[in-house]
Amino acid sequence: MTQTTYGSLKGKTVLITGGASGIGESIARSFHAQGSKVAILDYNAEAGQALAKELGERVHFEHSDVRDIPAFQAAIRRASEAIGPITILVNNAARDDRHTIDQVTPEYWRERFATNLDHQFFAAQAVLPDMEKAGGGSIINMGSTSYMVSDDSFAAYKTAKSAAVGLTRALARELGPKNIRVNCLVPGWIMTQRQIDLWLTPEGEKELLKRQCVKRKLVPQDIANFALFLGADDSSAMSAQTYLVDGGWV
Repeated sequence: MTQTTYGSLKGKTVLITGGASGIGESIARSFHAQGSKVAILDYNAEAGQALAKELGERVHFEHSDVRDIPAFQAAIRRASEAIGPITILVNNAARDDRHTIDQVTPEYWRERFATNLDHQFFAAQAVLPDMEKAGGGSIINMGSTSYMVSDDSFAAYKTAKSAAVGLTRALARELGPKNIRVNCLVPGWIMTQRQIDLWLTPEGEKELLKRQCVKRKLVPQDIANFALFLGADDSSAMSAQTYLVDGGWV
């Protein structure tokens, strides 16, 4: 797959949460290939350190649990100090664990929101000073088509991901006067290793190809390609929008 080169991304500092594997890893690799400086935050220290070592220069890794907001924001500040002011934020971290209604306790519900939604707001709050000083920036929140089409049972995840759309529109309105754009990127069923190992079945794949307009399995690079566009100056007139990259499933 040929990747477009965006000159405006060279030298920019991008922060990617959940950037050590899956979609986040593909986004990290793609920005790095554009000449960007890349800060990776992830709970998986081994994977994050290995990716940072492999990519080499212009990469900084911070071990972080997005559910611990004070420590999470401190990690963001350290990343900014290490490789430069953050002007592109990709709020990628998430976990789509399945659960039925009878399995959900108040504590589990809150933990799912902490894992899938809350950190997106607090990351934006943490990078705001950098973006203000730089005269602007781009925040990319991550949603999911699961709340639109999925038959699987995981209401807490679906609700949190649907709320990312509302968060995007609220932040875009507030931060627009500061030349900070906020958009929501909504992946369809992307074939990360986690999805393949845990959820993909022959029956599921058959249904996927039946319902998608594009008759192929989508891969993390499909999401990374659009994240590059949203981070680049080429999308400077675009904010408060929700973009589905789902092969035409919805």
